[in-house]
Amino acid sequence: MTRRRHTAAREHQGAALVREAEGYLLLESERQQARREAEALCAGLPWLTTGQAEDLTHHYTRHRLALTRQMLRGTVERAAQLRAEYEARYAALRRTLLIRHTVTAALMTCTATLAGTVTCLLTR
Repeated sequence: MTRRRHTAAREHQGAALVREAEGYLLLESERQQARREAEALCAGLPWLTTGQAEDLTHHYTRHRLALTRQMLRGTVERAAQLRAEYEARYAALRRTLLIRHTVTAALMTCTATLAGTVTCLLTR
């Protein structure tokens, strides 16, 4: 393996590790936030026993994390849709621009050729 490929492979592994760490930190942050919300909810219900409060906290946290996962999946799907739409639009604009430049270059070539021909004919 060449040095360039080896470096690229290490960079890819490093990027994957960074993404994994970011995902873990995001999940932990969401879990802690959900737990704080559940504890605040339980604090507002003083008649709950300790076991009931723990059970409610556990269920609330689990439900909240499931909603977060669902929201993130929706966001990822929408991002993929938007990316596909933007890439298609970019390709169409690029194609149009290429056609316009080609036509402009052809017209300029024809104009230069015509001007050269007219000049030759007039100088004879």
